[in-house]
Amino acid sequence: MRVNGSDEDPRVAELRTAVARLRRELAAHPAEFTDRGIAEDELAALAEMAYGGAPEIPRMRRSLLLVAGAIGSVSALAAGLAGVRGAVEMFGEPGKG
Repeated sequence: MRVNGSDEDPRVAELRTAVARLRRELAAHPAEFTDRGIAEDELAALAEMAYGGAPEIPRMRRSLLLVAGAIGSVSALAAGLAGVRGAVEMFGEPGKG
């Protein structure tokens, strides 16, 4: 699964895009909430994995769960979170994708 002759896996590109979008949305969100730091840290970890090119699926899923738990009740971030979830799910099950 490569993009137009490049060496980049399109799943990684999608993850990178989705994480960057949610990080921007979170940074622009004016309200402070208890677990914001957790969300920011885990999004940074996901971004690092995406830029590394070969994300570890179990670690990605763990980060996704932590981000979802941290910002899941912030409706303004729901679309961005869904994008990250979709990008992570493109990698399939651990050991299968």
